[in-house]
Amino acid sequence: QVQLVESGGGSVQAGGSLRLSCVGSGRISSITDMGWYRQGPGKQRELVATITRGGTTNYADSVKGRFTISRDNNKNTIYLQMNSLKPEDTSVYYCKADAFDYGGVRHYSWGQGTQVTVSK
Repeated sequence: QVQLVESGGGSVQAGGSLRLSCVGSGRISSITDMGWYRQGPGKQRELVATITRGGTTNYADSVKGRFTISRDNNKNTIYLQMNSLKPEDTSVYYCKADAFDYGGVRHYSWGQGTQVTVSK
């Protein structure tokens, strides 16, 4: 089983910055794609950014130029640096990983989420 734990959420004013982290643990043989998603009040969960094991990134148009995703493969960890935050970025942010365990079983795992609140 693969567990993901997010941290780094909080409350900031518009224009501020936050850095989220997500650490994978368990019987992990390898993690391929990882990403950040978010779900605002009354909204569907949406993609924020993804990153492959080789470092190729993809961003939602709404966060391009403001957010940066990165990863440390040795630590099974991804990060999301969020700058120039806007009130519409207020959401619960979830980490997702596509991982294989030592038995070769594939896992699509989600973290429990971390709240980000941006005030005007």
